[in-house]
Amino acid sequence: MPSSSSHTPPDLMWQVRAFIYRTFAETTQPPKIEATARHFHLSHKEVEAVYGELDQRHAFFLEPGTLDIRIANPFSAVPTDLLVEANGNRYWANCGWDALGIPAALRADAHISAACAFSGEPISLRVRNGQLLPTSAVVHFVVPFARWYEDMIFT
Repeated sequence: MPSSSSHTPPDLMWQVRAFIYRTFAETTQPPKIEATARHFHLSHKEVEAVYGELDQRHAFFLEPGTLDIRIANPFSAVPTDLLVEANGNRYWANCGWDALGIPAALRADAHISAACAFSGEPISLRVRNGQLLPTSAVVHFVVPFARWYEDMIFT
């Protein structure tokens, strides 16, 4: 479990965060704690502390009870109903907002596949040159942004 009393140097903490996001963008998955430890020449315990701090700061969200990164917005490490195809890769998004955030983060054109939560009808969106192409689709957020961290998996 992550430590809540760590005092990680800020430069290291943000370098680890950047490494995690870069790995997610390049591979569609976050690095395991062992890969992060190897990359930064840190012990498992040191990376555990960094992951704990980053989780507390909402820089990403750990799978409850583990050190596995589940969410690093806009990326999801687990399959969801929102598939984003960009740069020849398939990414999972956490919500409609994140589905649009992936092409923005990657600065890439993308195809987004989803389903209407109400009707189940398929939704297909395209992003080209940083712009969402015209669509009649609407994104609805059930939980207000200020309450997202109360239950990240549901949100």
